[in-house]
Amino acid sequence: MKKATRQAYGETLIKYKDKKELVVLDADLSAATKTDGFSKEAPEKFFNLGIAEADMIGTAAGLALGGKRPFASSFAIFEAGRAYEQIRNAVAYQKLNVTIAATHAGITVGEDGGSHQAIEDIALMRVIPGMTIINPSDDLETEAAIEAIMQQEGPVYLRLGRLAVARIHEQKKPFIIGQAEMLRQGNDGTIIATGLMVQESLAAAEQLAQQGIEVRVLNFSTIKPLDEELVLRAAQETPWLIVAEEHSVIGGLGSAVSEFLSENYPTKVIKIGIQDKFGQSGEPEVLKEFYGLTIKNITEKAIQAAK
Repeated sequence: MKKATRQAYGETLIKYKDKKELVVLDADLSAATKTDGFSKEAPEKFFNLGIAEADMIGTAAGLALGGKRPFASSFAIFEAGRAYEQIRNAVAYQKLNVTIAATHAGITVGEDGGSHQAIEDIALMRVIPGMTIINPSDDLETEAAIEAIMQQEGPVYLRLGRLAVARIHEQKKPFIIGQAEMLRQGNDGTIIATGLMVQESLAAAEQLAQQGIEVRVLNFSTIKPLDEELVLRAAQETPWLIVAEEHSVIGGLGSAVSEFLSENYPTKVIKIGIQDKFGQSGEPEVLKEFYGLTIKNITEKAIQAAK
């Protein structure tokens, strides 16, 4: 089964439409962010702010100050970029319970091209004090993450994708913010992945096992706060780590892992992501191949590291 995490986002909001404090905002992209279903089910709790992302975030801040728990929805490039100042000053500076639900993140936005492909959004959000960053791997984890966010204090950046992705979890389980999960055991090396790169990493681990290389696969759906304990264990128990993400290799999960280990347990970290380039127009699978976000590239990097 394949489903986009943005689709799971929209469906989950509808499930919680009767939750008193929940309100949903959008910047005239509800059909794409999948909040259009919520707008029909609970029109009195839905606010379309038009093509005005900064205004949307400011309005979300005001609603949060009034006791609501707003989910502000738009494309990642517009929210993390155009509304950055409002996220920083109106939301995070005041430690408000606002979720920035950023869809269409990464290069798998596809044909919309480099201007619409947010590959630096995690980096931008990571440097904001107190910001929680969640990047779910599949639809079930997205639903569980939203449930956890509703109990979370403070701002959250929820990163969602356009592309339908395979389900890696057999069933929904409680989502604990700040806690990563081990999906596969192995001591020859470690692959740390987030978002859609989790499915690629699991497939790569299967191929590596056929060549006698047993790697562990860790799903870091929470990027900030980083699960430092699991990172440290992986560094201590395996000789190298690969970090795979649909984001620039600068400032994302790979940087977070490297920064932590450089001060606590220096070891080899290989970063798979966008190598300091902009995206470009193309079919998502073609772009993944071009930028090396593939099973093949992960496998090759792991084999080289294992030599």
